[in-house]
Amino acid sequence: MTSLPGLIAVVLVFLVASAISLPEHAGADVQYFPVPSVSSSKNDGNDAGLIVPILITDPDGELKYIVAPMIVRNSIVGTRGAINLFRYEPGGREIRFTGSYTERIERKVVFSYADPAFSQGRYSLNFGASFFKNATSRFFSLGQTTSVENETNYTAREVRANWRFGVYANEVTQIAVGQRFRNVRLQKGGTDLPFTVDRFPTVDGVQGESLILGHRATFYYDTRNSLVSPTDGMAVTAYAEVNQNIRNGDHPIYSRYELEMKKLFPSESKRAILIVRADLQATIGTQVPFFEQSSLGGQNNLRGFGVDRFIDKHLVSLSVEERIHLARTKIAGVIADFEIAPFLDTGQVFNNFKEVNFNDYRMTPGIGFRGIVRPNVVGRVDYGYSREGGAIFAGLDFPY
Repeated sequence: MTSLPGLIAVVLVFLVASAISLPEHAGADVQYFPVPSVSSSKNDGNDAGLIVPILITDPDGELKYIVAPMIVRNSIVGTRGAINLFRYEPGGREIRFTGSYTERIERKVVFSYADPAFSQGRYSLNFGASFFKNATSRFFSLGQTTSVENETNYTAREVRANWRFGVYANEVTQIAVGQRFRNVRLQKGGTDLPFTVDRFPTVDGVQGESLILGHRATFYYDTRNSLVSPTDGMAVTAYAEVNQNIRNGDHPIYSRYELEMKKLFPSESKRAILIVRADLQATIGTQVPFFEQSSLGGQNNLRGFGVDRFIDKHLVSLSVEERIHLARTKIAGVIADFEIAPFLDTGQVFNNFKEVNFNDYRMTPGIGFRGIVRPNVVGRVDYGYSREGGAIFAGLDFPY
């Protein structure tokens, strides 16, 4: 097995090679600055380390590349070496690569390509692939009323691949088709919690290996003024998906549906923006793996709970967030905006629609802090409070 120092050396060589291969631009600017990386997550433990973002801008000051090597010490899985590479091109085209190697169990390789204006803006094209082992995944059983005493842990070993091709009906409407592949196996986790396979052996998706092929059709209506860092507009997404669980010979077919709506209400100066998001999900079929069902908790909904805190076939959720501009400054040669964002998330999961009950809704108030380099980069830290204590999440995008 490759040693951690050996892997870090490989990462550094890869970083140097990547930097050398970057195209030269007359007058382009390169800035770098070390940043302490300290975080605490409900599921993932505590991180302490260093990240060194390298920002490359073109002669006009537009951000073109981010190269970000990182090394952190995690309280659960040990030392992690990681590299993040991002390339931004005109028209919103974006290429991302992330690779990491951790002392205990965890591995990650992720690649994605997105071009929302493919072929002179007539189409959109997305594809990506990933392999990862997440040693801190949690499962509490299915349903809205699961107890914290039922908390179990497993390592999610997954291989994923996906593609999507969209055709624009007009400037704000798109119809897309795509497929996804997902291979999942549960392995022993990285914590002292009970192993999910031992505690819930009869739950669908826990035993053996799942091999899923999904076929999706999606409708998009989007009037927002930016895909990554919008300040105005509305977005509606609706999809229908048919899935084949190839390793399940008894009930291999099930379907999933979602309707999501997001609306931004900016003030006249756009220094304050109210965002409302509503989401409805449904899963139809039997013997659906638990990790393919609807989920609440994590960095994008019900942020006061850990990832996948509540899981069941169907979901309804509502989130409200007020993004308030605090300051604008120049950092490493680019203009950055900083925001504070109080929010309230609410929602519930359920097995059938007759079970929907207002008393079962969970609510998590919280506050977020954002750093934005428009139009391509958003960094955020969110803290949500819940009756189980609360949770902190960091990410490179808005939650919605």
